[in-house]
Amino acid sequence: MFSIVIPIFNEAENIKLLVDEIEATLYNFENYEIVFVNDCSTDNTLTIINSFKNNKIKLLSNIKNEGQSYSMHKGIEASIHDIIITIDGDGQNNPSDIPMLLNNYLENIEYKLVGGIRKKRQDSFLKKISSKIANKIRSNILKDNCPDTGCSLKVFDKYIFLEFPYFDGIHRFLPALFLGFGHKTNFMDVDHRKRKYGISKYGTMNRLFKGISDIIKVRKIINKNKI
Repeated sequence: MFSIVIPIFNEAENIKLLVDEIEATLYNFENYEIVFVNDCSTDNTLTIINSFKNNKIKLLSNIKNEGQSYSMHKGIEASIHDIIITIDGDGQNNPSDIPMLLNNYLENIEYKLVGGIRKKRQDSFLKKISSKIANKIRSNILKDNCPDTGCSLKVFDKYIFLEFPYFDGIHRFLPALFLGFGHKTNFMDVDHRKRKYGISKYGTMNRLFKGISDIIKVRKIINKNKI
């Protein structure tokens, strides 16, 4: 029915907790898979994933560290289901929100993407303020009607996603791309938790400045599709 795609890099302490929560939340669902994409982790991540005795879990590994967008794209390409659910591997997204987003997606055939909005973000002040600035700039230019495009918890159509030209950073612009290609989207408030273990793997200010250049790229992709 659906594939849960989880890019993962050095999250050894968080993986088992995440899988346990996903299984507990989705106990009523039989037909799904969990696709981990190991982005060349240097800790015990690979060993822990390989230790799971669960036929729902699929593991892919990058030859070198490629980043979140590449890993997500690779996992989606390898998924066996048409409905994709993405979630962070650090445990900050709450798997208990998956059924709510999934049901909203399934019950409204016009929606091709349903995304989470982190109303009470449990991040550092610097991370929150840089994200707020980036979201403001992006929403003003792309008009994607999404106040939190950076929330990884999303449900969407696999084949529409694979129509988009790939670029590094694409995972932050899915609401704009789906809307820009003529597909309806919807957003719902979701839980956001403090990280229990490890540290964030992505820079804040670097991501902010790269995000601005990516906005220009996405605008060109959308405009080209409209021609």
